[in-house]
Amino acid sequence: MCPKRITSSRQWLKEHFSDPYVKKAQKSGYRSRAVFKLQEIQDRDRLFKPGMTVIDLGAAPGGWSQLLTQLVGKIGRVIAMDILPMAPLPRVEFIVGDFNEAEIQQKVLEAVGDAKVDWVISDMAPNFSGIDSVDQLRSIALAEMALDFALRVLPDSGGFLIKLFQGEGFEDFLKAARSCFKKVLIRKPKASRERSREVYLVALGRK
Repeated sequence: MCPKRITSSRQWLKEHFSDPYVKKAQKSGYRSRAVFKLQEIQDRDRLFKPGMTVIDLGAAPGGWSQLLTQLVGKIGRVIAMDILPMAPLPRVEFIVGDFNEAEIQQKVLEAVGDAKVDWVISDMAPNFSGIDSVDQLRSIALAEMALDFALRVLPDSGGFLIKLFQGEGFEDFLKAARSCFKKVLIRKPKASRERSREVYLVALGRK
């Protein structure tokens, strides 16, 4: 089993560093290839505008936050959170901690203060065990927590963007989102690897 894991890791590393989006991110000064997923969604749906306040859940290493600071401008705000440390970014307020903990969610709320939150976005994913059924349930549980949090902070006009993995619980989550928002879209950016089950849910206009 051990040699198989080593071979798998080597294959992943080879694929990762030959990935055109990884190379593009490095050349452009972005911290992750994930920035191009958000950019594609933004180009298509025009979600973020100057002056907005955005909460970025699962932000590390910071690719999405980097792009968001450009989109919301100097008068906007980006409040980022992750369980992993993240190197500082200009105009990004970062909170490190486990989103599963109420204390960390409260810290995010305190950072927001009296500001109107326009978007809650989440690229969070659980620590994968390699057991698909377990990982899928963990992913959906994390997504449900993010949705609950978004509903706490978003006004009627607010929006919610989240990474999901298709599988058990996906349709139920989609149904729940549709009951809470006026319009729900599913996006599969080109920067998402074709074999990946990940998609992005865009929910507009909280009910």
